[in-house]
Amino acid sequence: MAEPSSAPSRIRKPGPEHAVAAFFDLDKTIIASSSALAFSKPLLKEGLINRRAALRSAYAQLVFSLAGADENKTERLRAEVSALCAGWDVAQVSAIVRETLHDVVDPLVYAEAAELIARHREDGHDVIVLSATGEEVVAPVAEMLGATRSVATRMQIVDGRYSGEVDFYCYGANKAVAAKQLAATYGYDLAECFAYTDSSTDIPLLEVVGHPHAVNPDKLLRREALDRGWPILAFDRPMSLRTRIPTRSAGMVALGVGAVAAGATWYGLNRRRRSR
Repeated sequence: MAEPSSAPSRIRKPGPEHAVAAFFDLDKTIIASSSALAFSKPLLKEGLINRRAALRSAYAQLVFSLAGADENKTERLRAEVSALCAGWDVAQVSAIVRETLHDVVDPLVYAEAAELIARHREDGHDVIVLSATGEEVVAPVAEMLGATRSVATRMQIVDGRYSGEVDFYCYGANKAVAAKQLAATYGYDLAECFAYTDSSTDIPLLEVVGHPHAVNPDKLLRREALDRGWPILAFDRPMSLRTRIPTRSAGMVALGVGAVAAGATWYGLNRRRRSR
């Protein structure tokens, strides 16, 4: 039985004819929790969710994390969250996240993930975050981590508010679709590309790259990784982003933090004025 490691099996520099990308999941791969659960306290404080919704969200996320992210559970969560965030004012959400981002996100980033991202960049690889979390949170977090680009769930926004509809759900097989589309656009050789995730729902993504890795995998993914000989990585050192990310101007930081807002709310912790 393969022993978990904190480092990937190998990282190779791309050849002259082929571009290489490293695809990373976000929650429980780069961040040591769900971004949804992390933002429940500030959302509760500002009145976007009530105490009952916060407790329900926390319980749902706990069950989700302990039982594994199977497709049926994740789809139910997606449907509920989409309905509950309908009508949320994007600017209000942005303000909440702008004020709480560093307190919420900084303690959650795995040191091993930050180091691995840096290694891929040093070796000339593009780093891409693929996440079911909303793009408004994923994009700035990816930028702060030094990722090249990101693809995330896109919620429909009408007149500055979430409509409750999803334009693109970056989950499961759709992550593999996104990776293939990016490969076609940027010339990545998928046989030379890397992928890192904790969830068995991302097996389609792992199957399309030449170097798949399971990070702190759920039970099903661990079994699959052992059967297929995929490396299993153990990340267990959450750290502050401030210790890894180059200092930026206050204006750039404020801009990035403001952009984070809406997506953090998409993924969970959500209950809107319907509960009022």
